[in-house]
Amino acid sequence: MEVKATLTKKDEKFLERSLNAPMWKVILQIGTPLALYQGLSQIFVILDTMMAAHISKESVSAVAYLAQLGHILSAVGGGLAVGAGILISRAYGEGNLPLVRKRVSSLYAIAFAAGLLILLGILPFTEQFLRMAGTPETLIAVGTQYFIVQLFTMVITFLNNVYIAVERARGNAGRIFRLNLLIIVVKLALTALFVYILNGGLVMIAVASLVSQVLLFVFAIKNSLDGDGAFTFSLKAVTMKGEVTAPMISRSIPVITEKALFAFGKTIVNSMCTVYGDLMVGAMGVSNNLGGFTTMPQNGYQEGAASIISQNYGAGKYKRVLDAFFSVLAVNVVIGAVISGLEIWQMDFFAGLFDSGSIEFHEMIKLVYRYEALGAVPLGLNASVLALLYGLGKTKLTLVLNFSRVFLFRIPVFWFLQHYTDLGEASVGIVMMVSNISVAVMAAIVAVFVIRKFRSENIRGEKAIHFQNIPEKETA
Repeated sequence: MEVKATLTKKDEKFLERSLNAPMWKVILQIGTPLALYQGLSQIFVILDTMMAAHISKESVSAVAYLAQLGHILSAVGGGLAVGAGILISRAYGEGNLPLVRKRVSSLYAIAFAAGLLILLGILPFTEQFLRMAGTPETLIAVGTQYFIVQLFTMVITFLNNVYIAVERARGNAGRIFRLNLLIIVVKLALTALFVYILNGGLVMIAVASLVSQVLLFVFAIKNSLDGDGAFTFSLKAVTMKGEVTAPMISRSIPVITEKALFAFGKTIVNSMCTVYGDLMVGAMGVSNNLGGFTTMPQNGYQEGAASIISQNYGAGKYKRVLDAFFSVLAVNVVIGAVISGLEIWQMDFFAGLFDSGSIEFHEMIKLVYRYEALGAVPLGLNASVLALLYGLGKTKLTLVLNFSRVFLFRIPVFWFLQHYTDLGEASVGIVMMVSNISVAVMAAIVAVFVIRKFRSENIRGEKAIHFQNIPEKETA
């Protein structure tokens, strides 16, 4: 069936810039809005938790516990968006516009079907599912209705993840930043209204999330049903043919697996922290939030760089692939050093924001983050290597790295420290430091072999593909 696909003037200019402009400028232009959004989202996560605390201490525990279950399920949508987004960017770089539209349209259909299947599979058995996941009965009583609303939110989020991945592929990082900032503000405003003014319960926090995601979906529909653009949805372009969908699914499965396992691994680590009491569990959570101020911006640059790498790889611009990697590496290392350095310098100030006036809790936060902060620069290296691997479509290697980070370098090391050392509470921070540095060393080794192989196979006189050779319209 014939599929019409064209590029807007804006998309043309972005692709030209991605394939030919100085790489460090491209990385900064695309990555900075994504990094800013990731950093702001970390602040709003903390504010959201503070509002949940206004309802009850059980509500905070329910949100924290059920959020991890939600992350495991959401890994399906997030993994599809990342894995398929790689191939959308590659087809964009190749100039195969009909294939771009087929992949975009088919990805929306796959994400919707996956979300619907999860919803229908869990919704009738919500309480049984929560018990099977080991949720304490007190949290089931408090959080069942909250989780049901979150399931509906998840279906919408799956589609929104696809939309964000498509916008990222076409370089609309500014639009992503503006839309997500709007959604975050709406979500927090509604949560504050429901909690502080209407005295609503925990379920209303979930309703606020649902409304904000629906609002984003409205923008997604508006921007995804606009003429014959290569990045717009077309029912005619939806296909389950293997040459279109099989590569997207095969690249996505390792990403889905790694995201789900990473979320599951974090629940295991959280449970292991209970040995040191409830305060230490909270201190580790605060330390993770402080660490997020460095890792979330690094992840923003990682996402932007992965798209740029994929586009240049598709266009045969192999030297620029490595330029993108080294550019994002420099940016992420600087981010890790500067932000973590500021946090260590003002450790008392940041700990004081969360200690609730408790000197004991204050010192616990400092103890844990003092070690965790040492992994900020290595995690910048790790994020940059992940960008390279995602961009080249080597998602099996990203699965190995992220699996190792939790199940090789964190959980076994934590168990060893608890049973064979007398480090006590310090082991909570030490294990974070060890796992983050260890996975960075592993990532560096992987990068050496991948780059060496990439150079030997590709950089021997690149094929000269320039944007002007890409036709305005193609049919397939």
